[in-house]
Formats: sequence, structure tokens, C-alpha cells
Amino acid sequence: MDRRTTEQAGGGQTVRPARSTEGVAVRAFRRRPLQIVLATLFAATVLTPATGQATSVAANPYERGPAPTNASIEAPQGAFATATVTVPASGAPGFGGGTIYYPTSTSEGTFGAVAISPGFTATQSSVAWLGPRLASQGFVIITIDTLSRYDSPASRGDQLLAALDYLTTSSSVRARIDVSRLGAMGHSMGGGGSLEAAKDRPALQAIVPLTAYNTTKNWSQVSVPTLVVGAENDTVAPVSSHSEPFYTSLPATLDKAYLELNNATHSAPTSPNTTIAKYSISWLKRFIDDDTRYEQFICPGPGASTTVEEYRSSCPF
Repeated sequence: MDRRTTEQAGGGQTVRPARSTEGVAVRAFRRRPLQIVLATLFAATVLTPATGQATSVAANPYERGPAPTNASIEAPQGAFATATVTVPASGAPGFGGGTIYYPTSTSEGTFGAVAISPGFTATQSSVAWLGPRLASQGFVIITIDTLSRYDSPASRGDQLLAALDYLTTSSSVRARIDVSRLGAMGHSMGGGGSLEAAKDRPALQAIVPLTAYNTTKNWSQVSVPTLVVGAENDTVAPVSSHSEPFYTSLPATLDKAYLELNNATHSAPTSPNTTIAKYSISWLKRFIDDDTRYEQFICPGPGASTTVEEYRSSCPF
């Protein structure tokens, strides 16, 4: 059957594989630009002309903003002021238009970019809260409308990639974006679309499927760091037949994590949610910006609480 055909979701069982750290170093070299790998492995120094003394140089040129704290990544507003640009459907090749949220600062260089898709029958308004929240942490974000509210996950994946291409080649903020630091997110069928986008474009640096729906259950071909977010009481895309099999089917050697929201429903990602924001920010920062300052929040990750039902990962990343 063509992968674009929408089917009824089936059941499934989740088997939790043993965590493996094999290939971690290999993945780091394969996925990171050469300058980041070298900077991480070797402490860079320069000589100060006035004193001749060695001065440390930042190991990661893509760190943006101050060192994170729990308070800073849980806050509704991050360190960056933001602005918006509306993208009309008539000017959006391959997707249905959208809204760009971007940091106004030009003092810290370029930023990573993330495209976000809504779910079945929904518009970008359902995921709009993520735009300014993520942008204020140091990303260029585009929330999209899809070509049809009934588009399949595969079509939404294509549209997420089209939106990223528009951002980096045609948008008014393209000069603010580093084209090698891109990611995708989505809710429900949009989350399923983010998995499709990762399968089709391995050069992406991170994806975050939010209570994702997809009739495809095996994502062993995905090589993009993936944070799967499920909801304990989801009856539309139950974790037992969607988020959990998505996570377990990802390669054991992949940087991946599974976060299940406690006592939450399928619609949890459609309104401001501190837990979703906190761990999405941390994941995107860690893998799009290679900012290891955020690893403390996702490795080993949170324990069970009033907001988190379960967390597991392939940590150490």
C-alpha cells in the first residue's frame, strides 16, 4: 500500500530494549559538523596580544543565550525578544502558509530553525503557543498550515520539509538561519509527519513528535535524534500502539528518548504545557545547537512525577 494512504490505527505491544551505548562516538562524528567535533575534542586557545597569555575559546560556536536552569527553560519567555512574520498561503510553496517567530537579536550569529505542523483537521493555531516560546530560547520557528486539514502524515512530512526549505532560501529571515541546523515537530498526524520528514531527510538534526499518529509503526530507518512525547490517557493515538512502538522501533544506537505525560490526553500539546516545552527546548538545544549545557535535563532525565508518567532514553548521548 502506498505510504500516503491513511488507515485505521492498529494495536501493538511495546518491548523495551536494553539500552546500548555502542556507536555513540561514531554518531557524534557522523552527525556533527567538523568544526564542532574538533572543538569538542580539543580545548581551543588563543594568545591575547597584550599579555601573550592563553585565553579559552568557547568550545561550541552554536551556544545561544545564557547557561540554562530549570527556571529558565520552564519560563514562558526565554532570554531572546522575538518578532513574527506572516507567510500567506499564496507565498508558501509546498505548504499552506504559516507564521515565523524569530529572535530579534543579531549579536549572537545565526540560529537553528524548526518547522511545526498541526494535527488532523487542525490549523497552525493549535500549535501556535510553541512558536514564541521556542523562538525566545534561540530558534527560528515556523508553525504551518497544511495544504488540506485532512492531509496524511506523509504529506505533512513533505510540507514540513517544504517549510524548512522556504525558511532557509526564500523567507525574509533566511540570513538569520544556519542551514545545517534544522529540525521538525508536530502534533498528532503532524507528529507522524515529523517522523516522515526525518526518514526522508536524514540531514535534520532533531525531531519531536508530539502525541504522534501514524499507521507506520517501524521507524528503524530514522537516523535523526528523536524525542517521542506520548500522553498516558491518549485515546486517539494510544501510546501502546503509537508513541511506544515508534520509540522502540528507532535504532538502539540512535540518540532517542521517550517522554510520557502523566494523566494527559491527546490534545495536551495544543495548549501551553511546561513539561512539553521544557524537554522539547532541551532536546532541540542539545541536538540542533549541540549545546551540551542542556543535557542535564534529558540525561538521565526526569523521574515519575505529577507531570511525567515515564521517561526512558538511550542516554548517555
